[in-house]
Amino acid sequence: MVELIPNGVYLKNGKTIVNDAAGMPSADEARENTIAYRILRAHDVDGSKGKKMRIKFDAMASHDITYVGIIQTARASGLDKFPIPYAMTNCHNSLCAVGGTINEDDHIFGLSAAKKYGGIYVPANQAVIHQYVREALAGCGRMILGSDSHTRYGSLGCMGVGEGGGELVKQLLHNTWDINAPEVVLVWLEGKPKKGVGPHDVAISLVKAVFENGFVKNKVLEFAGPGVASLPTDFRNGIDVMTTETTCLSSIWETDEVTQRFLAVHGRAADYKKLAPADLAYYDGVVEVNLSAIRPMIALPMHPSNAFPIEELNANLKDILHECEENVQKLVGRSDVKLDLCSKIENGKLRVDQGVIAGCAGGLYDSIYEAASILKGHTGGCGDYALSVYPGSQPIMMELVRTGVIGELMASGATIRTAFCGPCFGAGDVPANGALSIRHTTRNFPNREGSKPGDGQLSGVILMDARSIAATARNHGVLTSAADVDYDAPSPAERRFDASVYDKRVYRGFGHSQPDAPLQYGPNIAEWPAIPALSDDLLLQVASVLRDEVTTTDELIPSGETSSYRSNPMKLAQFTLSRRDPDYVPRAKATAALETLRAAGHAGEDDTLSAALRALGLTAEDVQRLHIGSVLFANKPGDGSAREQAASCQKVLGGDANICYEYATKRYRSNCINWGIVPFTISKETPFEYVAGDFVYVPGIREAILSGKEEIDAKVISAEGVKDIHLYFQNLTADEREILADGCLMNFYAAQKSK
Repeated sequence: MVELIPNGVYLKNGKTIVNDAAGMPSADEARENTIAYRILRAHDVDGSKGKKMRIKFDAMASHDITYVGIIQTARASGLDKFPIPYAMTNCHNSLCAVGGTINEDDHIFGLSAAKKYGGIYVPANQAVIHQYVREALAGCGRMILGSDSHTRYGSLGCMGVGEGGGELVKQLLHNTWDINAPEVVLVWLEGKPKKGVGPHDVAISLVKAVFENGFVKNKVLEFAGPGVASLPTDFRNGIDVMTTETTCLSSIWETDEVTQRFLAVHGRAADYKKLAPADLAYYDGVVEVNLSAIRPMIALPMHPSNAFPIEELNANLKDILHECEENVQKLVGRSDVKLDLCSKIENGKLRVDQGVIAGCAGGLYDSIYEAASILKGHTGGCGDYALSVYPGSQPIMMELVRTGVIGELMASGATIRTAFCGPCFGAGDVPANGALSIRHTTRNFPNREGSKPGDGQLSGVILMDARSIAATARNHGVLTSAADVDYDAPSPAERRFDASVYDKRVYRGFGHSQPDAPLQYGPNIAEWPAIPALSDDLLLQVASVLRDEVTTTDELIPSGETSSYRSNPMKLAQFTLSRRDPDYVPRAKATAALETLRAAGHAGEDDTLSAALRALGLTAEDVQRLHIGSVLFANKPGDGSAREQAASCQKVLGGDANICYEYATKRYRSNCINWGIVPFTISKETPFEYVAGDFVYVPGIREAILSGKEEIDAKVISAEGVKDIHLYFQNLTADEREILADGCLMNFYAAQKSK
């Protein structure tokens, strides 16, 4: 189904893959002929075609658990108006179910900010963030930055990048997104999907092939090949949005008359242009996908890469589920909490409790239309099993109503909801304890579906395409592949797009800022606390040691009910690592208390601290040069969401650094830097043998960072005495070094203003 070619290749005339480099231009020269590089270079303000890129985007988008913090940070850094179109959607905190009025208070703040600074405001229940951008902003050759990791619009010829809020702040202040010139991997599509196969089946197959081996990490995926023409736009969108789960940097597709038709239907025919690789383009690797060989897939807890063809799972049900149970147990780390998947086996079949089709991946018109065709004349609800469908936008909902699809779904027993991202991150349709939910959403990470293992609550989410979810509903909750049911595949009439709902409800203020308009604050919206500059030396106390192979941002700062506190830094910080290491917050606070003692000249009053200072032989003068902060160790942190709060929560609790072997994503590392957390790494051959409470002393760190060094000697103080450790902080730009030295991005901009 999916084959990997790890060596570089040339694509000739957009048709022939050539492995032999003899007589070919250099890789660097021919890489410029990819679609990706032609778009990147057009947005690179340096224009030098060098190894570094400084990108300015055409537009930005955020949702209601990120835009308040972004605007607050930008406002504190000198924001006067939005320089590019900035859409603020309200699709994550749409349900005002936690904390009283605070979710809607954030929405009111967002509307007032759109008026004051000239933004685009999309009210709650109108659209999920990525569907709105597809319908209203994405265009061929453009680049869009979003504060959501699934910012992917490559299927429309538009490069989307998901980053933490700090990177959006930089764009609002006329600065750039700085990256190393990336490698580009060709995703070569051939064949045509069989009946019953949907975009999630292709996407899950792709993630399975490339995630664990890091084949496309921080690279751009470029989709081309004869198979592209066989895919409708919604099918392409459904694959494209899931490229985030491969850990790639961005994605781009060649465009054709299918793309042109989509943009024309959405009233933006002028936004189309033909995009294709030039006659001779170089790619750093190839992912070959035979669409004809893809079968309906299933991704078991707790990652989209834990995937199998449904037929393979059904043939080896007990063995595969038992192995999954053991892996979940390792992730949860508690012997008293268990996800009992094998208990779901009835008469040799897997029975699930819930089905959900939702969000930027599942809530697309074509997928919902075909799910309804599978369910037509059958029931999708039978007491213990329930199916919920969330169209991705009000225009999609209106078209589904017009064509009668909504009525057919409701007649089958499905529940129809409005546009909302909640089921994807644990704020909607949360399964019962011990339940198993099948979902056409983007992720099934640990704790993301709403589980709280610390409270004895654990449920499981399986990712499947809407087609197989409908087939399972038709079979009353018994896991069923859409390839195994007989149905009439729809051939819908020409799609319509009714923009009138947006015309009536969306505030479009770009280019019409009202500087005198007041910002509307609710009682939960708080300013960022003061953050000190980086000290000459650091004394770091280990607050948590995470040994998992990968630590997600959902574990660093959980989603679900915590989302309501994203506008209040200190309240939100109380949830840091709450579902992974509940002792992290009290430990970080205890370390912050040591810094308070040190700053007041009372370092010797704490026995643990004074013992560490004596072990290091530090004088009173040395102690004055210190800042005492907490540090987190994880093997590979930062997979998943772009949420900057995964870093800012560490910072406001007194976190000064992370130590790891590598960062799972660029966006999490960037978040750490923008919040003044030094992103240390250690050699993979260096064991981190230390525990919470141990200290790491890093003398001369400020000078090392500002002087351009990339490594430093440090010491660890543990029960075994003092040992040496070598830390790295590589690949920092000049601005990033200044940001770290100033303590955070806000301080960096404040320092620039004062010069």
